Amino acid sequence: MNLTTILPTIGYLGIFTVVFAESGLLIGFFLPGDSLLFTAGFLASQGIFDIKVLTFLCFIAAVAGDSTGYEIGHKFGRRLFQRKDSAFFHKENLEKAELFYEKHGKKTIILARFIPVIRTFAPIVAGIGNMSYRTFISYNVFGGLFWATGITLIGYFLGSVIPDVDKYLLPIIGVIVIASVAPGISHILKDKKQRDALISFVRGKIFR
Repeated sequence: MNLTTILPTIGYLGIFTVVFAESGLLIGFFLPGDSLLFTAGFLASQGIFDIKVLTFLCFIAAVAGDSTGYEIGHKFGRRLFQRKDSAFFHKENLEKAELFYEKHGKKTIILARFIPVIRTFAPIVAGIGNMSYRTFISYNVFGGLFWATGITLIGYFLGSVIPDVDKYLLPIIGVIVIASVAPGISHILKDKKQRDALISFVRGKIFR
């Protein structure tokens, strides 16, 4: 996916929509949030986007997306756990977010921003658990600020200070992607049941 080509095409509205969807809609868990924000910031450093407008829209999209996820969880509650898996909904993802939430408590709303899939389902779990919305929105705002604004500004800063940074854009995005999925991989490796399932899957693919 060549984001440097796609983002100028979809513009501010497209970027807003992607960040909003990944932040709290069930269908958004597969979207490239981290790499999109970084690339958008880089493109802003090249004059394609206005960094002030971009960071503001990304921040609003992130906060609004999480709040929408909270409302989904609050209104539909445990019924989400009872529905069958579909192309866009996997009950296992919601359960993982719930376990992560139990382990890290309220700060999950902030921490989950930096973990793909978990960041989509964490606000939904907060709504299911009837977390006080006043408490939720406080963590939501800080999380949205650190994630949406922070990663975008990092892309902008690097694009501004490193000559010909576009030559290194793909490796940088690769590092961001790896850093994003690393917590999930670490969780799998620490869990014996999931680790054994992964080993069995790999062996089945190699030796079938």
